[in-house]
Amino acid sequence: MRVLVVEDEVYLAEAIQAGLRLEAIAADLAFDGNAALESVTVNAYDVVVLDRDLPGISGDEVCRRIVAQGIGSRVLMLTAAGDLDDKVAGFELGADDYLTKPFDLRELVVRLRALVRRPAAATPTVIEYAGVRLDPYRREVYRSGRYVKLARKQFAVLEVLMAARGGVISAETLLEKAWDENADPFSNAVRLTISALRKRLGDPWVIHTVPGVGYRIGEP
Repeated sequence: MRVLVVEDEVYLAEAIQAGLRLEAIAADLAFDGNAALESVTVNAYDVVVLDRDLPGISGDEVCRRIVAQGIGSRVLMLTAAGDLDDKVAGFELGADDYLTKPFDLRELVVRLRALVRRPAAATPTVIEYAGVRLDPYRREVYRSGRYVKLARKQFAVLEVLMAARGGVISAETLLEKAWDENADPFSNAVRLTISALRKRLGDPWVIHTVPGVGYRIGEP
């Protein structure tokens, strides 16, 4: 999953970013409305975590433009105001969820994962495919009943491959979904992570290379 955190309080934005990374969620930051709109037009985000009270272009206006332009990112609004009228106003702008400050990071993570699942209602919380079982909430992976311990980036890459259920995912897409905007597009990070994943999952390999296209997960 890749999210954009739009928050003008730098320390809070960086704390959220650090916490999300511990949950294998790639997070970029924007500190005002202009930067947020620029980021969502350049990058594909699953969710935009959006503070309503932003300098320059307000969070409300950012949400309105995201919806009007059909960008496709879900919007989770953050605000210090928690009364019903504020929540209704946020939803009327097109927000998908609402969280009042202060909040527990665990609740934010749960809400983010729920929002990502929402477009594909048939997708179960726990993904099972090709003998691999991935639980995004517990961050647990099993292959043929054997627990597999993964590093955060390995888990994030496997989650993207599992969600595709055998579909081919390009290295560029994996880099976009599992890393943040500071990732070097010319690095070999994806190849090295795939190699490490194969070793952790064990023989026979369940992650296959499609030459010139990308990677897929499937039966040996």
